Amino acid sequence: MVILASQSPRRRELLARIVMDFQVRPADVDESPLAHESPEQYVQRLAHEKATKVQELYAGSCIIAADTTVVLDDLILQKPESEQEAFAMLSSLRGREHRVLTGLAVYTSTRRALKVVSTRVRFANVSDDLLKAYIATGEPSDKAGAYALQGVGDVLVESIEGSVSNVIGLPLQILSELLVASGVNLSLSRSVD
Repeated sequence: MVILASQSPRRRELLARIVMDFQVRPADVDESPLAHESPEQYVQRLAHEKATKVQELYAGSCIIAADTTVVLDDLILQKPESEQEAFAMLSSLRGREHRVLTGLAVYTSTRRALKVVSTRVRFANVSDDLLKAYIATGEPSDKAGAYALQGVGDVLVESIEGSVSNVIGLPLQILSELLVASGVNLSLSRSVD
C-alpha cells in the first residue's frame, strides 16, 4: 500500500499522475525551523519526521512525505500571516531568483530514501499593482513564499530552472525513480483525445 503523508491537494493531484491507488494520511508535525538549521536541513528534517510518524502506524506500507519551502538568500519564506506580509514577500522576490526546496522521503519497511530537490525560479520585475491584484485573489494566504505556480501566481514567474512539479510541491521525476527503486509499480497514463 502507498500512503501519502500530506494533506496538500496539490500533492495528491501530482501523485495521482504516477500512482493510481494510494491513501492519504497526513502527519501533524511542528514545522518551526530550528536554530542554525539550513533550509536544506529544514525540509529534509520535516519530510523525515512526517514519514516516520506515518510509518509507525502503517509499517508495511510505502510512505511518501514531502515538505516544500521557498528560499531567498538562505532565508526561509513561510506562509504569510497577512496581506501586508504577502506583499512584503512578493516584493522581495520580484526581479530576483530564488530557490524552491522540497525534502522528499520514500520509506518502506526495508528501504529509506531521503532527498532534497532544488528548483531555481526567477520572478519578473512586476508592478505593485500586479502584486496587489494577485494578493486580492486570496491565493498567497496559505502558500510558502506567498505564491502558487500552479495557480494565478504563474503571472509573476519569468523563468524556471529545474522541476516544475517540485515548485508545486512534489518532484515527480525523482519521486518516480525512488518509488521504482522501492518496488512500487507506477501507473503512468496519458489522456487520449
